[in-house]
Amino acid sequence: MAFIDTAPNVSIHYEEEGDGFPVVLVHGWAMSGRVWAFQRELAGRFRLITPDLRGHGKSAAPEEGYAFADFAADLVALFDRLEIRRGGLVGWSLGAQVALEAYPPLAARLAALVLVGGTPKFTASAEWPFGLPATEARGLALRLRRGYDRTMGEFFRGMFAAGELDREANQRIAREIVIPRLLPDPRGVAATLDTLAGGDHRAMLGRVKTPTLVIHGGEDAICPPDAGRFLAERIGGARLALLDGAGHAPFLSDPARFNRLVGEFLEEVIAGD
Repeated sequence: MAFIDTAPNVSIHYEEEGDGFPVVLVHGWAMSGRVWAFQRELAGRFRLITPDLRGHGKSAAPEEGYAFADFAADLVALFDRLEIRRGGLVGWSLGAQVALEAYPPLAARLAALVLVGGTPKFTASAEWPFGLPATEARGLALRLRRGYDRTMGEFFRGMFAAGELDREANQRIAREIVIPRLLPDPRGVAATLDTLAGGDHRAMLGRVKTPTLVIHGGEDAICPPDAGRFLAERIGGARLALLDGAGHAPFLSDPARFNRLVGEFLEEVIAGD
């Protein structure tokens, strides 16, 4: 267990496993670095680093400071502290937008970028039909205030498409991800949801020059598949892996396929770097 201090009263927890090419994996909203438990097999080839975002997991939950810029600053500080001069960055959901926010200061140190279940803009608007209605974000915030634990469970279950998980996969996720997890700080979760609802990273996609792999579930009900297509189209040279039958968390429902996609992409990038 390791921590770094990134700002006054902000201590970021991270775990590290494996050797070689460093890969930082950034989790999504209301989760923690533990969500990447099924990716541990990649530690046989790469140095895996899984931080908890502020207000999540074992990281500190400050009273304020949950803007994308704050999350990105923590990520840059982690790269600095661990002296990562050339590595990969994997971001899922909220973590994909954190990765995009942190891209400008990290660009020179990134050899590979993987965006999983990501979107440049979480909520829909007149000119952006590929997001959730703003009313859904507000409704989620209201349900969290009324029943925090129950709403968290409902949100987690909603990440998977109908029939995506068989009994064995469901039990494994419950045993290794759900039961041991620490529910995040309610204030931080609410503040981060506000950040998600107001974030927009569309304008900076053309600035991404790092080799990029976009992985998206074809049945993703949280970040629609068209959001993933948009990312792949607007990031020059990006590849899109659209996974039929998968929801918002394909690295949990089918870790073997996910790990193969990511591992092969990283190996190719390393070989050509």
